[in-house]
Amino acid sequence: MEEMGAEKRRLVVIGGGIAGSMLAKSLQFHADVTFIDPKEYFEITWANLRTMVEPSFGERSVINHRDYFTNGCIVTSTAIDITETEVLTADDRSIPYDYLVVATGHSDPVPKTRMERLKEYQAENEKIKSAQYILIVGGGPTGVELAGEISFDFPEKHVTLVHSGSRLLEFVGPKASAKTLQWLTSKRVEVKLEQRVDLNSITDSNGSKIYHTTAGESIRADCHFLCTGKPLGSEWLKGTILKNNLDGQGRLMVDEYLRVRGRKNIFAIGDITDVPEIKQGYLAQKHALVAAENLKLLMAGGKERKMSTYKPGSTTAIVSLGRRDAVAQFPYTTLIGIVPGMIKSRDLFVGKTRKQRGLQPR
Repeated sequence: MEEMGAEKRRLVVIGGGIAGSMLAKSLQFHADVTFIDPKEYFEITWANLRTMVEPSFGERSVINHRDYFTNGCIVTSTAIDITETEVLTADDRSIPYDYLVVATGHSDPVPKTRMERLKEYQAENEKIKSAQYILIVGGGPTGVELAGEISFDFPEKHVTLVHSGSRLLEFVGPKASAKTLQWLTSKRVEVKLEQRVDLNSITDSNGSKIYHTTAGESIRADCHFLCTGKPLGSEWLKGTILKNNLDGQGRLMVDEYLRVRGRKNIFAIGDITDVPEIKQGYLAQKHALVAAENLKLLMAGGKERKMSTYKPGSTTAIVSLGRRDAVAQFPYTTLIGIVPGMIKSRDLFVGKTRKQRGLQPR
């Protein structure tokens, strides 16, 4: 237990995504927390695609940091360097730390303010509504979920999805991929596999755009959405004291306590870690809770041997398909349709995620 009146340890959290926001919220009354993020808000990222077809959904899924992080300092800037004692930011601040958490996830250039982000969704929605022919590039979870959202809300649209892989959703098993392809096809989504789209050779034809694939096919579309993977937010770490803690894929190597390997007071959580599991939001939140418990223990002078260990998540994954259906992969079975849809697709866990941050679900 921390003594009454004892000076709180200085904790710096870098990154305001799923993991970083959860950890900052959890420890705001247990440490002197400085929360560094280039944007002023936390976004429930798995709700992004619903917000593109229903912009008002963003009123609940895009949340100002100060709404849930009420007791600490927020620095709206980008971290550019880490030394043994402080974090340096792009706006020339030097922020000292006793403990540090890196949670920079994937790089995603988004606006600074919540209002600007909501305006972006409004513009994306107008783009969808005004188009008759829509091209989606990428058949991972983002591309598949966007195709599902558009085909459900706008069944009159002609949607084409192009994916470079031999099957959709390559991060899950072939059975889930096959069922997803069958579902999309039943909703009149045209899926083209093992092809890439050359976005540098778009031509115009009678007001529409013609896109060309590596297989020599031409696709008519009024607009396109690029849904390929985003790079890890770790490039900046190559010039810091953590440069030798990155693996070949740019992920921070962590131990079973989610500490950066070889470091006693630096943790890493979320997608930026080398934890061998599917990178998913609910697992990033589990990282945050384990790291928060360990930080509480260490900051109170507890023994390292009492720290909690993190066990990598299972192969469970749920990909929503519109507002009613979903495809779900569990350890021993794969389901598609309304039953898995009841788990995720209606609210996309937005109410639950808001409650975890102390907010009203609606």
